[in-house]
Amino acid sequence: MDKLRRVLSGQEENEELGLTAQVLDASSLSYSTRVKWFFICFAAGILCSILGTALLFLPGGVKLFAVFYTLGNLSALFSTCFLMGPLKQLKRMFEPTRLIATIVMLLCLVLTLCAVFWWHKKGLAIIFCILQFLAMTWYSISYIPFARDAVMKCFTTCLS
Repeated sequence: MDKLRRVLSGQEENEELGLTAQVLDASSLSYSTRVKWFFICFAAGILCSILGTALLFLPGGVKLFAVFYTLGNLSALFSTCFLMGPLKQLKRMFEPTRLIATIVMLLCLVLTLCAVFWWHKKGLAIIFCILQFLAMTWYSISYIPFARDAVMKCFTTCLS
């Protein structure tokens, strides 16, 4: 019935949207589809990170580690786009409470790849991967109410 209303009012949508168009408009995906793709992307991100960590110990594996670890973090970050939509995700990423964590996280993603491919500094790449992990963790807990305060209080208590 809704389709008939859209056709009659001249608002007919193209039924053959590609995956990219459907992802950009997350509301066109059903809830179960969005949750499935979230888990697929998140699992792929974890798998890439684990694979990168395993490749670290091979000769010349630092480059592969940096690439796979960065791809894993990007995949995990991208997975949340399926839950809330890409535009809402971007808006929430750059809210004042997450702005610093987002900038540090994105900067570390880029600097990790720069350290490996352009500067050829393997130690620096590993440091940037560690910073990626810390920034991603800080960014992720920003979505849990009062989690940052609890972490800060825990570290303050442990260090004093």
